[in-house]
Amino acid sequence: MTGTSDTNKPVELPGLNCGACGYRTCAEMAAQLSAKPELLERCIHLAPERISTQPSTVAAPAATPCTACVGARSGSANKQVKYQDSLGRDFDFYLEHFPEDPGPREIIIPHNPMLTREMDIQVGETLIGRPLGMSCGCPVTHCGVAVSVDHRTGVIVWCVTGPLRPRQHGYKDLGYYIAEGYEGLVSETRAELKIGMRYFFQPRMCMLQWRHSGLLNYLNRTATGFQVRVEGLWIG
Repeated sequence: MTGTSDTNKPVELPGLNCGACGYRTCAEMAAQLSAKPELLERCIHLAPERISTQPSTVAAPAATPCTACVGARSGSANKQVKYQDSLGRDFDFYLEHFPEDPGPREIIIPHNPMLTREMDIQVGETLIGRPLGMSCGCPVTHCGVAVSVDHRTGVIVWCVTGPLRPRQHGYKDLGYYIAEGYEGLVSETRAELKIGMRYFFQPRMCMLQWRHSGLLNYLNRTATGFQVRVEGLWIG
């Protein structure tokens, strides 16, 4: 996807849809560049020195083809799908978020579960926190909106979004938390999915484009792919 900078020269965005700029996709950001060229500075994948030295366009990694609408099928049927993360490690499938959700659905619990009740976390509130240690160890602070809250156990289900939402609407800080599982859709896979098996996968909206690992403990075939839940998460 291409936008226009303040010099009216086309700028090629990376197409990673990482959300670090505050927009869900590179296409959404590109649509705003002509009116707000300063937004380009938000893209962490385009270093300022690269922008200033390129005469017309900025070289960028090729976008991973979107597979949300093509239905579940084997990766061998679609040679364009690249099952490698940004560090060159292989994985089995991309995990997409549900179309009705603003982002990936993550099941979490604060390191102090009492915080859910003490902070009076409510559905619809914007939260931030970081998954620590064996639960994932992700170095990036996550931001999201709560979609389910259990004040008795402290368990929260939230949809992870970009950092623009807490900047605009305020937030409650959970601190460190444990990532218990992900729920989402699989529309492309290079491996047969079976309950009880552990898989490497990459959340489509992962800012780092890193592979994760999880145990598949729920599997439901739908018209557009497989609805899954993976638990026992780690990165790498």
